[in-house]
Amino acid sequence: MALISIADAESLAARALERAGASTAAAQATARALVYAEAQGTVSHGLSRVAQYAGHMGAGRVDGKATAVVRREQGATVIVDAADGLAFPACILAIDHAMTKARELGVAVAAVTNSYHFGAAIYHLEAIAAAGMVGLAFSNSPAAINAWGGKRPLFGTNPIAAMFPRRGGEPLAIDLALSEVARGKLMVAAKEGKAIPTGWALDEDGQPTTDPARGLKGSMAPAGGVKGAMLALTVELLVTALTGAHFGFEADSFFEVPGNRPKLGQLFLVIDPAAMGGGEVFAERIETLVAAMLADDGVRLPGARRYALARKAASEGLNVADATLAQMRALAGD
Repeated sequence: MALISIADAESLAARALERAGASTAAAQATARALVYAEAQGTVSHGLSRVAQYAGHMGAGRVDGKATAVVRREQGATVIVDAADGLAFPACILAIDHAMTKARELGVAVAAVTNSYHFGAAIYHLEAIAAAGMVGLAFSNSPAAINAWGGKRPLFGTNPIAAMFPRRGGEPLAIDLALSEVARGKLMVAAKEGKAIPTGWALDEDGQPTTDPARGLKGSMAPAGGVKGAMLALTVELLVTALTGAHFGFEADSFFEVPGNRPKLGQLFLVIDPAAMGGGEVFAERIETLVAAMLADDGVRLPGARRYALARKAASEGLNVADATLAQMRALAGD
């Protein structure tokens, strides 16, 4: 492991992405998001993605110089076309418009189409919480979860995130994917020749398996069984049927360099508490629940661990895997 400051990590990642074909603005926006995830301990969505994004730009799967544009606005809604570019600039544009609308109308829905991997879902909600509003984020991803009772992967792991601001405290930050475990855990187990627990994955015949190789050829088990599968379906429809984006089964795997342009969808909901019960009511209800949760020994507020790790990284620097750092330096031409 190697120690690197937040600023140096962002600069290195941005240089690597720009050299791989991203515009300066897209590279910087993407680097900030990946370093955010790395600092919060979500390394699967952190700096290891720099090489993946660079490879996909080189293969033509994503256009690093694309400019996201607002395709349509109506009332409290807006849809942004990422134009097959990196997701972060498009998501920033969508959320900026949604926050403006929510301040005026009380609520807003912003969607992104023709998009790409959008990193840690919770990242996109920080600006919303900082403005004192509630945010929810949804995205689909390449197929990994089968429809309940089926064999073929159709839905992505389809993350859901929610953030609730607090007065005088860090937001409640909820972020989860809808598979029982991350696909990366199967990849590690397969590489090490180890079995996986029953309930993590299904084989090509739709049957539970402890063989990670068969699980990788089959599908990921949804979190919570049929309930998780229904949530994955809900997210899939929210981010595609409303936007024209690709379904998960229409997007090639992110774990391979060759493939199609994924054209994924994202959707963000922004709610201004002042337009509902009022800011004071919102703050009181949040803090009453937080106090009740913390009165029970062993309870940890959602997001508390992430924010603690981020504070530590800000003061001490990031511990980054040597291979990841070397890869980024090579891509940056250092």
